[in-house]
Amino acid sequence: MDQPQDFESAADAFPVKLDNFAGPLDLLLHLIRKNEVNIHDIPIALITAQYLDAIHLMQELDLDVAGEFLVMAATLIHIKSKLLLPRPETAAGVEGEEEDPRDTLVRRLLEHQKFKAAAELLHEREQVRAAQWLRPDGRVAQIAGDGYEPEIEVDLFSLLNAFQAVIERAKHRPRVLLPPEQISVEARIDQLLERLSETQACGFEELFADADDRGALVVTFLALLEMIRLKLVRVFQSSSFGPIRVYKRARPADAPHPIGDPEEHHG
Repeated sequence: MDQPQDFESAADAFPVKLDNFAGPLDLLLHLIRKNEVNIHDIPIALITAQYLDAIHLMQELDLDVAGEFLVMAATLIHIKSKLLLPRPETAAGVEGEEEDPRDTLVRRLLEHQKFKAAAELLHEREQVRAAQWLRPDGRVAQIAGDGYEPEIEVDLFSLLNAFQAVIERAKHRPRVLLPPEQISVEARIDQLLERLSETQACGFEELFADADDRGALVVTFLALLEMIRLKLVRVFQSSSFGPIRVYKRARPADAPHPIGDPEEHHG
């Protein structure tokens, strides 16, 4: 008799709630930091193109791209179209005092940035060991050696940015003419945890070293997101957009249950 497969899922059946990680304003702030541009003078064409690229990648990963992300995409396209139109002029031939189409968006971004900073400050005070701006734990310094520097915790969009780079590099690998192996996200988590149990930490790109096709790359990335959600690992980088490292951690008692875990409904 076949055993029930309640705790198995392939990538296309694995739900990842994007709002557990971040929202559309967080993505915009990430792109502004990545491009090192002034938040008061956003290059809207560039940011819109990169925002849409990120949306397409999230949809390919079957992330739950909520309607608010698509609304923001439409907003960016609308702002871009307004900036392409000639500014209205007065009868004297002087440019009018019409508000810059980006101004409303800039105000939203600044307000979001302010509340996000306040939330992070409260989080630091409540949970010092888990604070965003502190080392993950004492043993990290031992693993990393004398050259260890304080690290910052990585957000979803930094992970997506690093994953895009992994995909681009994979395009240049020699093709492996083997039938693709379908592996569940849970099985991939077990593989990654076994690898981390040997080293306790590894570089982000090392997680994908044995992924031979795009499907395996996607499953590996989804496995990493689930490991973060389950508090099995923490992901840090020494500076914004610097190399990313993954550290194994002891799972706390209040960690979420795995998706599909029968115990989730009986805890």
